[in-house]
Amino acid sequence: MARTYFALLPMFALLTWAAVGDFRNRRIPNWLTLTIAASGILNSFVRGEITPAESGLGLLVGFAIPFVLFALGALGGGDVKLLAGIGAWLGAVAAVKVFIVAAIVGLVIVLVQCTWQGKLRLLFRNSAVLAISLVHINDVGFKHATETGQSCRSVDRPLPYAIPLLLATIFVAAGM
Repeated sequence: MARTYFALLPMFALLTWAAVGDFRNRRIPNWLTLTIAASGILNSFVRGEITPAESGLGLLVGFAIPFVLFALGALGGGDVKLLAGIGAWLGAVAAVKVFIVAAIVGLVIVLVQCTWQGKLRLLFRNSAVLAISLVHINDVGFKHATETGQSCRSVDRPLPYAIPLLLATIFVAAGM
């Protein structure tokens, strides 16, 4: 276990850098996400715990899953590229696990934030409006669904998603 964490230390350092930057500026620089992805692929040639093919597939899966949320305006492009980089380090199955755990961690953070700001009722209302819009996406259209999602902000500042991704990656790597 300690050997695995030691081998993943560069990824954790870069993810921490991304999380701090995302918290401060709500932005993850392209050079940082590309560095994480490239170093993950390079690491697959050196480390040997996942093959270069698994690393490439992890990159693609890590990009494809959150891209749907990006298309809806729910995630930023840096978040998508960050999960792709995590997939390059850990592989496709772990990228899916990180996505699921990050969604749960993000949900808890948003619930706490809305409770703290007294906006929990607004969060539930906006979530219901967005869910109805997504269920009827064929009727209302994709553009209307994305506009609804963007107009239904419940918190003062959007969630810096690199933080749930970092925490989720730590949890998933601990189980590897």
